[in-house]
Amino acid sequence: MTGRTLIWILRVVALTTLLPVTACDIVGVRHVAQKEYAIQRRSDVLSTRTLSDSTIQTLNVVALSQDDCAANFPRCTHTLLYSDGIDDERRLSALAELWLAFAIQADHAGKNQATNDSALDAYLQSARYAYAYLFYTARNPGERAFETRQSQVLDFYNYAAQRSVGSFFKLLPTLGTDWTTAPVAGWTLLKPSTDVYLGSGDYIPKELIPAEGLHFRGLRNIYRRDGFGSEFVAVGAPLVNTDQPWRESNYVPLTAVLQFPGDTLHSVLETHDVRLYAKNPYLDRSITLDNQNVPLAANFTAPYGVWLARSGFAQESLRSLLGRGGLTKPQVLLMQPYDPNRLTVVMLHGLASSPEAWINVVNEVMGDDQLRRTYQVWEVYYPTNVPVAVNLAQIRRALDDTLHHFDPSGRAVASNHIMLIGHSMGGVIARLLVSSSGDKLWSVVQARPGLSEAAKQKLRQRLTPYLQFQPMPQVTRAVFLAAPHRGTPVARWKLARWIGDLIRLPVTLLEEGKGITDAIQGKNAAPDAPARLPNSIDNLSDADPFIKASSTLPISPNVHYHTIVGVYKSKGPLAESEDGVVPYASSHLDGADSELAVPAWHNVQETPQAIIELRRILRLHANELHCLQREGSDDAGQVPPACMASTAP
Repeated sequence: MTGRTLIWILRVVALTTLLPVTACDIVGVRHVAQKEYAIQRRSDVLSTRTLSDSTIQTLNVVALSQDDCAANFPRCTHTLLYSDGIDDERRLSALAELWLAFAIQADHAGKNQATNDSALDAYLQSARYAYAYLFYTARNPGERAFETRQSQVLDFYNYAAQRSVGSFFKLLPTLGTDWTTAPVAGWTLLKPSTDVYLGSGDYIPKELIPAEGLHFRGLRNIYRRDGFGSEFVAVGAPLVNTDQPWRESNYVPLTAVLQFPGDTLHSVLETHDVRLYAKNPYLDRSITLDNQNVPLAANFTAPYGVWLARSGFAQESLRSLLGRGGLTKPQVLLMQPYDPNRLTVVMLHGLASSPEAWINVVNEVMGDDQLRRTYQVWEVYYPTNVPVAVNLAQIRRALDDTLHHFDPSGRAVASNHIMLIGHSMGGVIARLLVSSSGDKLWSVVQARPGLSEAAKQKLRQRLTPYLQFQPMPQVTRAVFLAAPHRGTPVARWKLARWIGDLIRLPVTLLEEGKGITDAIQGKNAAPDAPARLPNSIDNLSDADPFIKASSTLPISPNVHYHTIVGVYKSKGPLAESEDGVVPYASSHLDGADSELAVPAWHNVQETPQAIIELRRILRLHANELHCLQREGSDDAGQVPPACMASTAP
């Protein structure tokens, strides 16, 4: 082979090796499905337990890979922190995710166990880098509002804060009350700042439940507010004083925020101090950090759902109906700690029921931002076996005592323009709370002829609390849902009578009944004659003397009222329909501001149509009061025409 031939062959070989480079495309393109695109854009260590595409790209810029970071995590984070070629946003967001991935891998804590120091330190590192990204980079959060990366970093922060705060909470019992700082996993925890008040009268919960991931059977919707911070359910200590008729909620929402002190990015990244803010989202819509006002996250459904799930209302209400234990006197249950500056809505359930009757109603009210800022909900929980007149007197007393306890002067917003919402028997009681009895109910008392004046006076003293009453002056609007104002024939059915015969009335009420019987019969009363008092089922009969007499009582002219009726069975015209339990003729009220007929069974209050109507009425009530404040009213207390027009449905 000649030299010239060898040179030629080498040139051919060289050209052949270059062909793949010059003849084939280095960069290809393909279309990906929408689902794949979304997963690629949004997946991160929280959603898929793998690093996000943004973090992987940032590692590539500084010649690192996931394997490099797994093999030598300190070197990986040090390189990322001090390498040139990436801006602060990319650097800090990647570090926040890397530290969170490390924390999740190192965190082996069970449900009731504290996170180990290595994992807790990593959670705090992640939260700090996320905090620095959000508040100490060139752009503020508002300028990145539409960026997926900021949403991811916010999630990193919120989750790291949740795990950290859970560990802090387990530490609190060991610190006592007289402390300002505490060492935690190589960090210094500064004493928390809180405005979360629990019904137990304490500011420190006895239990802290992360709201993330909670799901509730029976609740249609979960109402949250997206924002900054981690959402919890704070649970207070059980109430000790059971004699008082009111119960402030000791299941309340709490939003936790971790702040890392510092005036500059460098000082924030150097600090190992951390302060916890425990915020009440009913009071706090935002928090100021680094001179920036940022919205607070919140979960308003979770505390309500946990409370209901732990209440045991279903079993207790049935025992109470039959008189086999359970509730013996009314309780006023506040769905959130008392707020003097919010209007009050009082809800009363029906026969054999409990606050569970209002599961979705209350949730929908608290889930509506406007209504949540305007109203607080009180639920009256009462024994449904005793006569309506007795429950009326006891509920009135419980409400009066509750109002006086929280607002002795009666001047707070919460004590005025109260709205009542009653379902079924609760609707009957609600109507009587805004009605005047005069002397019209004395006709139900069949006293023996010839009673002495002294005996008549004694009888009147015993019965006056039950048969003579005036409207609650604090109430100016009421809604009655499927309420048997004139009774129902269902209460006369054999099954209803059989259930009624199983009901036991409280001993104290039987003793009171015996005293009333003695007063009615005078000296001729048999010494051991049993007192036959009507129970609640008796009172709901359309033939009952009390229900017939009370149905004619006038409602206060100062009260606007509305009715919502169910139409389950219809024989033609609405007037001949019923909800399966209560006839329309019994639930209808002349003079109502509005009436809505819903195609539903007796439990109409849980239907979407009824809830939408209740929300409309609540807005109407609030708007009218706002208008009255602006326009004023005349000397007779009449609503100005401008306000009436502005609140029309």
